[in-house]
Amino acid sequence: MTTKTAAPGRLRPVDRTRPTRTRRRESLTALGMAAPAVVLLIVFLVVPVVLAFALAFTDARLVSPTPARFVGLRNFRLLFDDPVFYKSLRNTAYFAAVVVPLQAGLALVLALLVNAKVRGVNFFRTVYFLPVVTSMVVVSLLWTFLYRQDGLVNRVISALTLGHVDGPDWLGNPDTAMPAVILMSVWQGVGFHMVIWLAGLQTIPAELYEAADLDGATRWHRFRHVTWPGLRATRTFVLVTITIAAFSLFTQIRVMTQGGPLDSTTSVVYQAVHAGYDQQQTAYAAAISLVFFVLVLSVSLVQRFLTREKG
Repeated sequence: MTTKTAAPGRLRPVDRTRPTRTRRRESLTALGMAAPAVVLLIVFLVVPVVLAFALAFTDARLVSPTPARFVGLRNFRLLFDDPVFYKSLRNTAYFAAVVVPLQAGLALVLALLVNAKVRGVNFFRTVYFLPVVTSMVVVSLLWTFLYRQDGLVNRVISALTLGHVDGPDWLGNPDTAMPAVILMSVWQGVGFHMVIWLAGLQTIPAELYEAADLDGATRWHRFRHVTWPGLRATRTFVLVTITIAAFSLFTQIRVMTQGGPLDSTTSVVYQAVHAGYDQQQTAYAAAISLVFFVLVLSVSLVQRFLTREKG
């Protein structure tokens, strides 16, 4: 009996379905891993946005025995006739206009300082970043005690002036309440953006600095022509994130001033939460939230356009 053997050099048939099955399996695995995040995104982002859009055109209240009715643009007409809303817009714009350049600039200075390769630099990185890992509620409560008339800030002022100057009521004076909140907010958030700037600094090739040194460039010219252009993407991210956080001002106001005194620290988000939960005007709060969303989106798009990479 003879057996047939395959001719030498003869190739086996290729299983063309194996790559397809592999890709399908990988797709199902990726979908399964992404499913929890997608579900959370839909539940806590998409659904609230849709509900806010729908409620803004009704007379819904947080707790009411009567069902909500469609009222058209009535909430928006009330909103644009509300003087507190315009004051909250001015306060939010003032807060953002000061915090964005101040916090971004100070964070960049700190990043440049801790980017040096010297002994003990990790200690300073930790100290600068420490306020970031502390809850904003805890920080706000701490600074509320510091800002009291008999608090540490006024005691320091009195000691430095040998008792000739008494510090003001920082959170009780309309002229000093918002600057006090701004100072605390910058102190708490500067460490986070310092880390972002530091990450951007460490992506710049060292060869560029070596070439600048060979050309006899000064520190200012190195920063202007090497460091700053190398931080193009980083500064866009930093500016956009600080702007969004500044427009979302709420926790500090809720804990420290409750919008006062005389609405001098009321922000748009605080007004929306106050209307929706304290006054139970859910539909009116939804209208404020929609207007706020459009404003923040517009500012972010303009900022992104101005900081885009040209050419």
